[in-house]
Amino acid sequence: MVATDNGIYISDKAKEKVIHLMQEAGVENEPNYFLRVGVVGGGCSGLSYKLDFDNEVKPMDQVFEDKGIKIVTDLKSFLYLVNTELEFSDGLNGKGFFFNNPNASRSCGCGDSFAV
Repeated sequence: MVATDNGIYISDKAKEKVIHLMQEAGVENEPNYFLRVGVVGGGCSGLSYKLDFDNEVKPMDQVFEDKGIKIVTDLKSFLYLVNTELEFSDGLNGKGFFFNNPNASRSCGCGDSFAV
């Protein structure tokens, strides 16, 4: 992935999984729903990623769209997530979403937390 501007991106495999999860949650046909990504304090490296479906954009939210998926984050989290790509793995080394974050100086073995 080569970032053309500052944003948050999603891989093809992660897009497929997000669509599947939205279908399971019954919100795939709800145009107000989107993927909310964020950063919260905690985890073994100091900061953890957070993913959820949401339908309310707040005044300071940053809104992006990649591959037809609307991605929203709060301004504080965006400072940590700029030019990050959300990916999904179903391989033998672990199944789930992970973030390919160029801003992280280190991350933990579980891939759920990071430091800058």
